[in-house]
Amino acid sequence: MSEPHPLVVQLRFTRSEFLRAIRGLSEADASRRILPMNCIAWNVGHLAWQEQRYFLTIGQGRTPLPEVAERFQVGAPASTPALREVLAAWRTITAEAGPWLDTLDVYGLLSQPGGRAGRPGPTTLGNRLQRTIYHYWYHIGENLAIRQLLGHRRLPQFVGDIDGEAPYRPETRP
Repeated sequence: MSEPHPLVVQLRFTRSEFLRAIRGLSEADASRRILPMNCIAWNVGHLAWQEQRYFLTIGQGRTPLPEVAERFQVGAPASTPALREVLAAWRTITAEAGPWLDTLDVYGLLSQPGGRAGRPGPTTLGNRLQRTIYHYWYHIGENLAIRQLLGHRRLPQFVGDIDGEAPYRPETRP
């Protein structure tokens, strides 16, 4: 089997950094809401929603966890879900997306399933993949800021081992 596309490797690294940023977080602190931000647990559900929408619903035509789509989409009401609940949903969705993501090549990433997503110009799977990666980094920063406000110490302060886990590589080897 060939290696996954470089953007898929970057997504997986970003997911691992997302988990690193919430490691050791208690259920109580994950559900604490510091206005106007959502709580960290909601952010986990929100990223599960995006992955499901882009990589399962749009990419594969299925929505295995419709409750995630309802509770955590953009504009959904704020809530304080249990971290264990949303992490279980996130793990289910990311595991189900994995084999399909591994099949994507440059041509698949240029495809445009699902239309424009309310934005000007075409939205390709590659655009959706990049948007997801950047969305994760936004919430990694937000979650770490929330943890700082909650008084947590010894938090990650820099990107992890990207050189070892997800080094730059071109789409095709020279």
